[in-house]
Amino acid sequence: MPQKDPCQKQACEIQKCLQGTNNYMESKCQAVIEELRKCCARYPKGRSLICSGFEKEEEEKQTLKCTPQ
Repeated sequence: MPQKDPCQKQACEIQKCLQGTNNYMESKCQAVIEELRKCCARYPKGRSLICSGFEKEEEEKQTLKCTPQ
């Protein structure tokens, strides 16, 4: 049986926030999104499938910083 994703609860909270009365406005769910970021920071890279989007975002930021102008 696969292990439950450690940040699944936070991801579900984001879905509830966006789908509720917030009409998919990300700006109204920033606190919930930040909770997911905090959860992802607690686990090693690759541990959470849900966090893979944040990991990719961080890699892209690092690549942009390192690219010579």
